[in-house]
Amino acid sequence: MSSKFLATILGALTLFSCTEEVVPERFYPRNDHEAYWYSLKQANLLNTALGKEWVAAADKPFQEQIKIQLPYQEAFEIADLKPDAHGYRFDVKRGQKVLVSINLVTTDTTHLFIDLFRVENDSLNQFRHVASADSVLELGFAPRRDASYLLRLQPELLRGGQYTITIENVPTLAFPVAGKDVRAIRSFFGDPRDGGRRDHHGVDIFARRHTPILAPIVADVRFVGTRGLGGKVVWLYDRKTGNHLYFAHLQDQKVKRYDKVNPGDTIGTVGNTGNARYTPPHLHFGIYNNGPINPYSFIVKEYQRPSEFTADTALLGKEIKVAKMLLIKNEMKLSAQIADTLRVGELLKIAAVNHKYVRVIAPSGKKGFLTKSDIRKL
Repeated sequence: MSSKFLATILGALTLFSCTEEVVPERFYPRNDHEAYWYSLKQANLLNTALGKEWVAAADKPFQEQIKIQLPYQEAFEIADLKPDAHGYRFDVKRGQKVLVSINLVTTDTTHLFIDLFRVENDSLNQFRHVASADSVLELGFAPRRDASYLLRLQPELLRGGQYTITIENVPTLAFPVAGKDVRAIRSFFGDPRDGGRRDHHGVDIFARRHTPILAPIVADVRFVGTRGLGGKVVWLYDRKTGNHLYFAHLQDQKVKRYDKVNPGDTIGTVGNTGNARYTPPHLHFGIYNNGPINPYSFIVKEYQRPSEFTADTALLGKEIKVAKMLLIKNEMKLSAQIADTLRVGELLKIAAVNHKYVRVIAPSGKKGFLTKSDIRKL
């Protein structure tokens, strides 16, 4: 055997022994929508016309954003024959909790994928998936900072139905003074103090002396004592959020360090100790987490829950011939930007109805809002 041939054989054996078997990486879905996408892929349906339409529909809510203001309620329909998805974009303040509840109106048993995305970069249209609804079509979340979100609703292939949705925002903390509400707040976060030399790092809630001060959340008592400007104070710590809650100018303190308190427990009473001795009795309430946070949205229900309404579901899915030119708006206000123009003779499809507006789909496929009075005139 020649040395050249032997070298060739040894080289081939070396190459073979160093080559590892390539094992496909196992797919782990992050949510039900992604798991369903993967099931379509495994069934070789993603490359079909219907599969491609379903994937494209999932992207539509991001490209054609429908902006709403919370709280919001509507009845809507998702057609079963042509893949579609609905989306709602809204803003949420830190300190608020958003509650999403969806009810099925029709008897269809379709699975509805409900996913929440946070807007990461508006100019680049970048979103981050942050949550999915559970099997009872409910979702709740509390952001750690002011942010914009997009909620996407999409059913399985060839399935649809009629639904009602309620999206509302509520404070994450109970009001800390017994028997009082937002009307008792007379001094706000950021107000000037000491002739403008410092800012107010809380809200002042005025009430009669000895009015109970209540724990607004499950918390640990971290400090009870007397400190400078605050006079008699109590500090609570919320383990879930890492927030420190500050109660100042108390008349009496009803807890001690290391106690655990539940919402509604009395931790002290309203007074005017510290630098408040020349002002009427009130509670100075503050929140800190790497600096002061405006506590207003944490304790005040800024928006009323939408009143229950009986939606005219008979309109859902209807196609109406346009009798006069109409401008579809991308938001539910007259000053909103125009999403599309409907011309005489065109057919618009009604996708959703709420208290004052109707969400429609134009022949171009774009979605937007018309007033109910616009629809009644057609």
